[in-house]
Amino acid sequence: MTDRKATLTIDGHAPIELPIYTPTIGHPVVDVGSLGSHGYFTYDPGFAATSSCQSEITYIDGDKGVLLHRGYPIEQLAEHSDYIETCYLLLEGHLPSAAEKIKFENIIRRHTMVSRSMESFFSGFRYDAHPMAMLCGAVGAMSSFYHDSLDITNQEHRTISAHRLIAKMPTLAAMCHKHFVGQPFIYPDNSLGYSENFLRMMFATPCEEYEVHPALAKAMDRIFLLHADHEQNASTSTVRLAGSSGANPFACIAAGIAALWGPAHGGANEAVLTMLAEIGHEDRCAEFVARAKDKNDPFRLMGFGHRVYKNYDPRATVMRQTCDEVLEVLGLENDPLFRLAKKLERIALEDEYFVSKNLYPNVDFYSGIILKALGIPVEMFTVIFATGRTVGWISHWNEMISNPYRIGRPRQLYTGAAQRDYTPVNQR
Repeated sequence: MTDRKATLTIDGHAPIELPIYTPTIGHPVVDVGSLGSHGYFTYDPGFAATSSCQSEITYIDGDKGVLLHRGYPIEQLAEHSDYIETCYLLLEGHLPSAAEKIKFENIIRRHTMVSRSMESFFSGFRYDAHPMAMLCGAVGAMSSFYHDSLDITNQEHRTISAHRLIAKMPTLAAMCHKHFVGQPFIYPDNSLGYSENFLRMMFATPCEEYEVHPALAKAMDRIFLLHADHEQNASTSTVRLAGSSGANPFACIAAGIAALWGPAHGGANEAVLTMLAEIGHEDRCAEFVARAKDKNDPFRLMGFGHRVYKNYDPRATVMRQTCDEVLEVLGLENDPLFRLAKKLERIALEDEYFVSKNLYPNVDFYSGIILKALGIPVEMFTVIFATGRTVGWISHWNEMISNPYRIGRPRQLYTGAAQRDYTPVNQR
């Protein structure tokens, strides 16, 4: 809704009136879309102060440490809900009734299998291919299997594609892991819950069944839930931009996976484990903390602070509790690596330097520790992030396609050469 206008005056020319939109909650937004007709564009590297779209899905207040999905605080969803119910909430805009939840769970169960041809597709990857490389290719390839539901103008087709992606991502993720470690694929067991099924596909073999501990399945479910959506981050914006061209949903999600692969985005929890390995022992914490405080030292503590949250990451509060539960269940409280992680956590929560700069442990710090404790290799960390985030990506894609939209086309501040005349090669 717009009820105010901003007036922009440039070099004494006639004022330009720009509408100001008021969101449900959050900062007002100045609409600069008409500046191009006046011969000007805005310059905002990284889009840090630019709203690229309207959305009803997720709201973040980084200063207050608030994360809402369709209005519901993430803390309440993590405590009372589960990943599948949160998927329904993000897709449909409301929490399901008991009957709607059962129906949705059954739909997702019916879509967990992937075509046998995908097994041949995976066999074409090198034996040590990175799981993210395989996942990116496999998700994009799925568009070649489902011609029956690729009409993006058809709401029913969009819904079917959303259900297929949510259901099949754990299966594909587990296949990436099995290929990476050289083990046979394990098919889904639809008598199990979403996260329980994923852990079984990850760790069972034809030689022996894998008994999934309820506490570990709950921890995995919570990791998926806490990563389900995070507003207009790099990968979600990539999905929307790819979707604005009319690309099919599998191609758009593959684009999101590619963006997530970057260490500045989805690779943060993997970087936490790399950092802990570099520190090596809790006795060296003081040395590395001093290095982190030294602005001339390139070393940085990974998993602390967040670009959006200037306060405590609300997801980290939940993940911290889950981390403690997992370590206790597995009897790893005294494992040297985890003792080191807990000591770093204490320092960050108590040291004046970290507190003054709001460098609190974030969700990546704890999720990396949990995944390591579960026996998941670091190369799979971002694959699991992508599995949880799929529902957010497809929800944003569907929201965009369901409303009037334009193909994304950012402008630029050109700083190259002015026009030059071509000189034949023999005259240069």
